[in-house]
Amino acid sequence: MIKIAVIILDLLGFICIQSSAFWSNGRGVYFSVVAHLGLWFSSILLLLYLFHIVEKYHKLKWLKIEMTAYGVIAFLYLIASTIVVAFGAAAYSAAGFFGYLAMVLYGYDAFLKYRAWRAGELAQGHRVPAKQMHVVTPPSLP
Repeated sequence: MIKIAVIILDLLGFICIQSSAFWSNGRGVYFSVVAHLGLWFSSILLLLYLFHIVEKYHKLKWLKIEMTAYGVIAFLYLIASTIVVAFGAAAYSAAGFFGYLAMVLYGYDAFLKYRAWRAGELAQGHRVPAKQMHVVTPPSLP
């Protein structure tokens, strides 16, 4: 659910920047790059979860990958939103608002992934550990 919310916020922030008269300003371009980074990463992960690819490749450290990526994206959104709000244009301020909301959600999701990783959980699905059985067979007769 958080992934869908951040995808929507990424799109709203990107649309606000692109609808501005100053869309080609360096601040707007940086915000657009950060929004696209978050949009593509979250969309790809959403598809991987929907088609249970994450569950199939459970040996990969999905929680660590997501935690790191979402932490980095949250930090990049902090920078991007601050510089577009400081510009002063109305569309930039709206994009900054959506960027700050996305930053909070990305940070919260990174925190949830951290807690799940520390608890030893899987990213998706359940894995039942196989019990190792030792079978003793009698010696063969001559």
